[in-house]
Amino acid sequence: MAAHLKKRVYEEFSKVVQIPHEETPAKKLRLSKPSKSAALHVDLCKATNPTDALQYLLHFAQKPVEAESVEGVIRILLEHYYKETDNSVRLKIASLLGLLSKTKGFSPDCIVDDAINTLSNEKSHQVLAQLLDTLLAIGSQLPESQTVRQRLIEVACKHLSDTYFGVRNKCLQLLGCLGTVDTPLTKDSEGPGTSMGGVRDVQSVISDYFGDQDPRVRTAALKAMLQLHERGMKIHQIIYDQACRLLSDDYEQVRSAAVQMVWVLSQLYPESIVPIPSSNEEIRLVDDAFGKISHMVSDGSWMVRVQAAKTLGSMLQVSPHFLEQTLDKKLMSDLRRKRTAHERAKELFASGEFSSGRKWADDAPKEKLDTNTVNLIASGACGAFVHGLEDEMFEVRIAAVEALCQLARSSASFAEKCLDFLVDMFNDEIEEVRLQSIHVLREISTHITLREDQLDTVLAVLEDSSRDIREALHELLCYTNVSTKECIQLALLELLKNLNKYPTDRNSVWKCLKFLGSRHPTLVLPLVPELLSTHPYFDTPEPDMDDPAYIAVLVLVFNAAKSCLTMPALFSDHTFRHYTYLRDSLSHLVPPLRLPGRKQVSGLDSVDSGCVSVESAQLFLHQSLNRVGTIQNLEAPGAQDLLNFTIRDLLRLGELQTELAGAADFCATYLHCQLLLMKALQEKLWNMAVPLCLKQNVTATAAARQILEETYKLEFLYSSLESRQVATIHHVRLQAKALQLILIARTRQGLECLMSSCEKFLQDVESFQRLFLTELPHLQDSFVDKVLELMPRLSSCKSVELVKILQTTLRQSGLLQLRLPEQIHRATATIIEPTGESDNPLRFTSGLVVALDIDATLEHVQDPQNSVKVQVLYPDGQSHVIHPKPGDFRKPGPDRHRLITQVYLSHTAWTEPSQIEVRLLLAYSSSSSSASKLGWTDGIDSLPPPEAAIEGTIPFSKPVKVFIMPKPARR
Repeated sequence: MAAHLKKRVYEEFSKVVQIPHEETPAKKLRLSKPSKSAALHVDLCKATNPTDALQYLLHFAQKPVEAESVEGVIRILLEHYYKETDNSVRLKIASLLGLLSKTKGFSPDCIVDDAINTLSNEKSHQVLAQLLDTLLAIGSQLPESQTVRQRLIEVACKHLSDTYFGVRNKCLQLLGCLGTVDTPLTKDSEGPGTSMGGVRDVQSVISDYFGDQDPRVRTAALKAMLQLHERGMKIHQIIYDQACRLLSDDYEQVRSAAVQMVWVLSQLYPESIVPIPSSNEEIRLVDDAFGKISHMVSDGSWMVRVQAAKTLGSMLQVSPHFLEQTLDKKLMSDLRRKRTAHERAKELFASGEFSSGRKWADDAPKEKLDTNTVNLIASGACGAFVHGLEDEMFEVRIAAVEALCQLARSSASFAEKCLDFLVDMFNDEIEEVRLQSIHVLREISTHITLREDQLDTVLAVLEDSSRDIREALHELLCYTNVSTKECIQLALLELLKNLNKYPTDRNSVWKCLKFLGSRHPTLVLPLVPELLSTHPYFDTPEPDMDDPAYIAVLVLVFNAAKSCLTMPALFSDHTFRHYTYLRDSLSHLVPPLRLPGRKQVSGLDSVDSGCVSVESAQLFLHQSLNRVGTIQNLEAPGAQDLLNFTIRDLLRLGELQTELAGAADFCATYLHCQLLLMKALQEKLWNMAVPLCLKQNVTATAAARQILEETYKLEFLYSSLESRQVATIHHVRLQAKALQLILIARTRQGLECLMSSCEKFLQDVESFQRLFLTELPHLQDSFVDKVLELMPRLSSCKSVELVKILQTTLRQSGLLQLRLPEQIHRATATIIEPTGESDNPLRFTSGLVVALDIDATLEHVQDPQNSVKVQVLYPDGQSHVIHPKPGDFRKPGPDRHRLITQVYLSHTAWTEPSQIEVRLLLAYSSSSSSASKLGWTDGIDSLPPPEAAIEGTIPFSKPVKVFIMPKPARR
C-alpha cells in the first residue's frame, strides 16, 4: 500500500506541463531625422554678430523643411526675432516666416496670433512691410477661415496710415486679396482723410488711395481693385470718374493700371449712361471708355500705348460710329465733319473772293472750335488706330494690328474699312510686324474682297527673302477673294515669279494655286485658252511636264474645272493626258473631274462612295476589341489567328479612316504586344529542358525586347491618353520584364545577376503600385493584381522560388481588356524636302561639310523643340543624330509644327555615289513622365531614390534616301 501511494505521489510530482512558447515581436529600428528647429536654434545661438546670423538664415532657407517640423522652426524664428536688434536679420526672419507658412501640408492658423503680435512693436518700415507680406501669405493659405480673414483686414486698415509707401502698398494688396465687398468695415478701420461716421466697405477704403501722394501707392490701389474684380466681386460704377482722372497721371505705372481699370468698368456697365463734361450730352459708358482709352494710344510711354492698343481690341460692344472714327484723323464734332481753317481758306480762294483789308478781320475763321469741349469723344481718339499703326515702336504697331483683327472679326463693315491700313502694314520695316499683318488679314479674309491695287501691294511681299513671310502670304492667298480676272492673272504671274526665284517654295505655291482656282472658277474660265496656250485652229506644242511652273498652271485650272463643267471642253488632248498623270502623282492637289466621254481615271475617285462613315468605323473598332475579349475561351492556335486577323483589320481601318487612324494603330500595336507575349508563353517552350529549347529561348528573349519597345511607342508616340491607358501600357511592360526575368533564370547567368534582376523587378512592381494607385480597381484578376497579392511572399522568398511563382502567374494571367478614350492622336512626321527623287548626287569635298536642307511637317507632337531629332544613316553603318535649334520650329496651326533646318554632312572620300537615309526621331525619357504623374514638387530630401531613367528614340517618319558623293581633296 505504501509502495502504491509512493508511486502515485511520484506520478503527481513528475507530471510535465509544456507551456507554449510566445514569440517576442522583433524590435524595429526607427531612424529619426535630426530636428531642424534644434539645428537652427544652435546656429543662431552661435552667431556673434548680425552678419553671421544672416548667413545662417540664408543657408537655412535653401534647405527643405518637413510639414511636421514647420511649427517648431517658426517658434525658434519668432524667439530670435524678438531678441534681434538688427533690421536686416529681422527682415530675413519675416521673409522666412512667409515662406514656411506656404509649406505643403502645414496649416498656418496656429501662428496667426504670433505673426500679428510682431507688428505691434516693430519700428522699421521695411520689416513692417515684410511682416504684412507674411500675413498675406498666411491669409492666402486659409481661404475658408472668415475670422482670420477679418482680423487680417483690420490689421491692414490699421496700418494704412503709415508714412512709408511700402507698408501702404502691402496693406492695399492684402485688402485686394482678402477683402470682401459685402463685409462692412468699422470706423476704427478707416484710413486717413475719410469721414468718421457710418460704415464703409473695402472698395471705398481702397478708392481713397487713388489720390495718394505717392504714385506707387496709387498703382497699388488700382491693382488691389483689379484683384477684387479677378476674385469675382463686382466693382462699383462710382469709381469710374476717379479711374478716368488717373488716365492723365504723371506716372506711367498709374496710367497703365488706370487703363485696365477703365476697361474693366466698361465691361461691367457697358450700357450705363454717363454725362460728357462741359456739355449737356450723355453717352454710353462703353463708348466713353473707348474714347478715353483710344486717347491713350498717343501716350508718351510706349508701354502704355501697347496696353491701350491691346485693350481696344477687346471692346467689342462699342458703337460702330465710334469704332470707325479710330480710322480717321479728321476731327469730328457731334460726329459731323468740321472743316479745318485751311479747307475754308481754300474754298474762299476757289470762289475768287479775297480780303480787301478794308474791314477788320474779314478773313478770320467763321467759328472757333474748342476740341476739348465740343466733340463727343476726345480728339486723341480720332485716328487712334492710325496713330498706333504709324507708331515708332514696333511693339505698338503689332498691338494695333492685333486689336484691328479682333474688332474686324466681329464687324464686316469695319473689316472693309481697315483693309487698306492692314495692307499698308505689309511694307513695314520689321519682319514680325509684316508677318502679323499677314496673319491678321488671313483671319478676316471671309469679310473682304481684294481690289487690284490692294492685291498688287500684297503680292509685292512675295519678293521678301524671309521664307516665313512668303509662306504666310501663300496661306493668305488660299483664303482670299479677288474681284476680277485680272487679279487672278496678276496673282498667277507673281506666284510663278516666286517659284522661279525660290524653287523651295514649290509645294506652298502649288497649294496656294489649288485654293485660288477652287474659289474663283468663273474668273479662271476666260483665262484658260491663254493659260494652256491653246488655239481654235492650230495645234500648239506640248509643254514639258517636268516644269514646276506648268504644273502650277494645271493645278489652278483643274481645281477651277471641278466647279465649272464647261471648262474641260477647252482642254486639248495632251491636257487630258497630263491630268491623268497629275491625278496619280499629285492626288492631294488635283481633284477628281468628270471629263466628257472618259471614265474615272483613278480608283481614288471612288473612295468617298466606298468609304465607311466615321460612326460605323467606330462601331467596328469597338466590336473588334470586344471580340478579342473572348480570347480566353480559345485554344492557343485559334487565339493567335484571331489576334492576327484583328490586327490586320485595324491597320486597314486606319488607312481608310484618317479620323480613327490614331486609335486603330494604337489598338493594333497593343494587340501585337499581346500576340508576342502569347507566342513567348506557349506550352512547348516551358515543358522542355533548357538545353533542348535554346532556339525558343532566343525567340522569347527577342519577343520580350520587342514588347518593351512597343510599349514605349504606345506611351510616347500617342497623345490624349488617359491614366487608365497609361496603366494598361505599364502593365504590359511589367509582363515583358517578368518574362525577361524568367528567361534570365533559365539561362543560368549566375546567382548574383538573378538576385539583382529580382530586386529590380520588385522595385518596378512597387513603382507601378505607387504610380497607378487609383487605377488598381480596374485591373482586377490581371497579372499585376495577382503579383501584388503575392507581394509579401515574393519579398521574403528566394530568387529561384520567386521566378517559379512569376512563371506560373504570368502563364495564368489573361488578356487585359483595352478601354479607348474619345480621341487618340499619333505623332507623325512627313519629310517634304529632300524628296529623294533626284538621281544627281550631292557632291562635296571629303573632310569638309555640305548643308542638306530639311523641310518637314509634324502632327500631334508634344514639345517638338526638345523631342524631335534628325538621324542620318551612312552606307557604312555610321549614324549621326542632330538636334535642331528651337528657332527651326514653326507652329502654323493647332497640333501642327513645321521643321525647317539644315543638316551638315561629312564623310571620307568614296569611289562612287551612294545613298544616305534621313529620318526623324522622337526622343523620350521615362523619368519625366513618371515624375509628372507622381507630382513631386517639394524639397529634394523628401524624394524617394530616383530610378534609372529609360531614354531612347522612336522613328516616326518614313526614311528619305539622298545621293551624295564625297570627292577626294585636290592636291
